[in-house]
Amino acid sequence: MTLPNRPTQTNRLIFYCLVWLLSAGWPAGLFAAETKDAAVDKEPPSISISEDMGKAIVKEAAEVRDEIQKQARTLFLRSNLGWDFQTIDYLYTWLLELPLRAPELIEQVMAQSRVLGLAGSLVVLTFVAAVLYSLMGRARVMRRIETALGPVRHRIPDAVYPFFLAILRVVVAAAIPLFLYGIYALINSLISYQAAWFVLLGRLLVLWSLAALGIGFFRELLTAGLFQVTKANGRKVFALVRLLLLYGAACIALFMGAESFYFRKDVLAFLQYAITVSVVCLFLLLMLNKRAILSFLPDLPYHSYRNYIGILRRFYLPLIGLSFVLALLWCFGFRQFGRVLLVNIWLTVGALLVLALFYHALRVGLERWSSKVPADDERGQFLVESAKAFLGYAAAVGTAALLLNMLGLLDPVERVFSFPVVKLGQSPLSFWIIVKALLILLFFIFMSRMLQAYLDYRIYPALGVDTGPGYAINTIIRLAFFAVGLLIALNTVGVDLGFFLVFAGAIGVGIGLGLQSMAANLIAGFIIIFGGKVRKGDWIQVDNGIGVITDIHLVSTRVRTRGNLEYLIPNSNLVSNTIVNYSLSSPLVWIALPVGVAYSSDPQQVKRILLEVAAREPMVYPHEKPIVIFGELAESSLNFDLVVCIDVRAYAERAVKSSLYFAIFEEFKKTGIEIPFPQRDVHVRTPGGVLPEASQA
Repeated sequence: MTLPNRPTQTNRLIFYCLVWLLSAGWPAGLFAAETKDAAVDKEPPSISISEDMGKAIVKEAAEVRDEIQKQARTLFLRSNLGWDFQTIDYLYTWLLELPLRAPELIEQVMAQSRVLGLAGSLVVLTFVAAVLYSLMGRARVMRRIETALGPVRHRIPDAVYPFFLAILRVVVAAAIPLFLYGIYALINSLISYQAAWFVLLGRLLVLWSLAALGIGFFRELLTAGLFQVTKANGRKVFALVRLLLLYGAACIALFMGAESFYFRKDVLAFLQYAITVSVVCLFLLLMLNKRAILSFLPDLPYHSYRNYIGILRRFYLPLIGLSFVLALLWCFGFRQFGRVLLVNIWLTVGALLVLALFYHALRVGLERWSSKVPADDERGQFLVESAKAFLGYAAAVGTAALLLNMLGLLDPVERVFSFPVVKLGQSPLSFWIIVKALLILLFFIFMSRMLQAYLDYRIYPALGVDTGPGYAINTIIRLAFFAVGLLIALNTVGVDLGFFLVFAGAIGVGIGLGLQSMAANLIAGFIIIFGGKVRKGDWIQVDNGIGVITDIHLVSTRVRTRGNLEYLIPNSNLVSNTIVNYSLSSPLVWIALPVGVAYSSDPQQVKRILLEVAAREPMVYPHEKPIVIFGELAESSLNFDLVVCIDVRAYAERAVKSSLYFAIFEEFKKTGIEIPFPQRDVHVRTPGGVLPEASQA
C-alpha cells in the first residue's frame, strides 16, 4: 500500500487562484456596497503592500526599547530592609541581658504549666515521645509494613515495587508529625486556648511535616538506588541537601518563635535577612559540587540536548557565581532585580530539562511500540512516522515558546514583528500573524496525518473497511482538517468577508477563462473518490500493460506499473473514457497460451501434459480448473490453447506465461513431442527443362 501524501493538489489550486487574484486587476466598482447612512461606494478588498513598513518597524522598535529601558530602571530600585544599626545594638544588648532574664523566663514557663495542668503536661510529654519515636522507630515501622505486604507482594510488578516502597518510606517519615498535627487541629477546634506557645506549636508541626517529607523524598531519590545516575554521587549530595533542609527548618522555626512572641518588627526583619543570607551561602556550598550535580543529568541521544548540556557544563561555575551574586543582591534589597533574573535563568534551565525528559519519555515509548510493528507493514510504519513528526513539531514549537517566555523575550519579539507588511482589504497583516497562522495550519496538517494513519492501521482493519472506502474517508478527513485549519488561520490573520468575495470571484473568473480543465479534473476527482468505481489499490489497464492506483488526488490519479513506471492520469480521463478495471468485482482473469505440436503427436497426450503443467504452476489460481482448447489443424502444426486463471494483482501475465512455457517445453522434450516449424517445397524451373525437385525448410 502506498502511503497518503499531503494535499499538495489543493494547495496548488489555492496558489493558482491567488496568482490570478494578484494579476487580474479588478475594476474598482465590482463589489461596491451601499451603507444605510450614506450611499458611498466602498473600495473593493484587495491585497496591498504596506507603504510605511519601514516607519512602522522603526516606531515599534523604539517603543519596545523605551519600555525595556523603563523596566530595566525599575529593576535597580532598592527596597528598605526594615532594620538598621540600632537593631543590631538592641539585639546585642538583649543577648547580654538574657542570663539576667532567666528567672523571669522560668516563672513564665511555670505559669504556663499551671495553666496547662496535668492533662496539658501529658500532651506535651506525648509530643516529645512522638518526636523521639519518629527519629528512632522509623526502620521498625518499615519492617512491619514490608512484612504485612508479603501476601500481596506477587501482585506488584518488580519494576514498580522499589518505587512503591520508596513512597511508603516517605509517608512513614512524615506520618507522626502529620498525625500529631491532626490531633492539634482537633484540640484547636474544641477549645479557644490561643496562647503564643500553643499557636507556635501548630506552626512547628506543619514545619516538621514538610521537613520530614522533604528529607524523606530526597533520601529515597538520591540514596535508594532507584535511578542509575544517582548511584555514584547520590549520598554525597543528600548529605548536603539534608543539612540545608535541617538548617532552613531550624531557622524558620526560630523566626516563627520570635514572631509568635511579638519581637520588634526590625528584629524580625534582621532575622529574615540573616537567615536568607546564610541559606544562600549554604546553597552555594551545595551547588559548588559541579561534578556531582551534573552527573544527575541523563545522557539522551539528541544532538540539541547534548549541545545544551555541553554549554551548561562549560558555563556552570560562572552561572552559579552569577546566581549567588543575584541572590545576595536580593538579600540586600534589590528584590526585583534578583528575583527576575534568578527566576528567568533557573526556570529556563529547569524547564528545558523537564521538556527534554518529557520528550525523551514519549520518544522511548513510541520506539518501543514501533519495534513491535513489522518493517513491511506500511500502515504501521506510516503511523510511527506521523507520530514522530507530530511529536517533533510539538517539541520544537514548545521549546521555542518556552525559551522566549522564560527569558522575557516573547512580548518584545511579538511587538517588533507585529508591524503591518501586507493588507488584506482593511486587515493589516504582520510577520507575527503569518507565523501564528502557519503554526496553526501545520498543527492541523500533522493531526490530520496522524489520525488518517491511526484509522488505516487500527480502525479500518477492525471494522473490515476496504481500501477504497477507507481512502475516501481519509480524503474527507484530510480536506476537512485542512479547511478548518485554513479558516482558523485566516481568522487569526483577520481576513474579512469582502476578501472572500473577491477570492470567490477570482476562482469563478479563473475557471471561466483558463481553468476549465482543472475544474473538470477537480469535479472528476470527487466523482472518483466518492463514486467507488475506481479506488486506490485497483489494477487498471495503462497503455499496453496494467498498473495499480497508488494515490487519487483532486486533480490527477497516480498509477504505478510493475515496471515501476508512474503515470499521472487526469481524473477527467478516468471518468470520461473506458477504463479496464481488473479489481472492480474480481481480480481473477483468464489468459490463453497458444501451443503448436507436430502432426505426429497424440492430441490427448498433449492435453494431459498441458493440464498437468498448469496444475503444478503456483502462479495459476488453484480454484479454477485450467482448460485446453484444440484450436485448429494448421498447415504445419496442431494448435492448442491452454487457458488458465490468474490473480492479476499478485502476478503479471507475462511472468505466468514465461513460467508455463518453460515447463511445457521441458515436458514435451521428455515425452518426445515435437514443436514443428513451417516447411515449404520449392521447384526450380530452367529454360532447358526442369531441375530435380528440392525440399527446403
